[in-house]
Amino acid sequence: MNDLPCPPLALEVEDGPGTVRLRLTGDLDYDTSEQLVERARAGLAAGPGPRDLLLDCSGLRLCDSSGVSALLLIHRATTAGGVALHLENAPAFLGRILDVTGIRALFVLDGDGAQAERAQDVPPPVPSG
Repeated sequence: MNDLPCPPLALEVEDGPGTVRLRLTGDLDYDTSEQLVERARAGLAAGPGPRDLLLDCSGLRLCDSSGVSALLLIHRATTAGGVALHLENAPAFLGRILDVTGIRALFVLDGDGAQAERAQDVPPPVPSG
């Protein structure tokens, strides 16, 4: 039996003019997804309300179905408040999860991970000659 604790999810909050950024480090899973939803809702409720909620996923190591559910709950809250939800530096595995579940279009993907993944979707150039 494995008695090792699950890696926690660390959340750093940065408030800027019209924005709230949450930096995610660790695993977004059954044990941690509620924590993310609560922090995101708190950021949205802070006055004056932000125009953009940014989730920096560069430190994300895992996202299970509960994590996907958390992202959808946050999307619902941002949509209701007229706030744009951005996933920054989404790792390739998160992009694949969003594709497989058919929810990629709900999120604005920003940053290196998303750009690298988009580059993989572009066919290689055809040599001329």
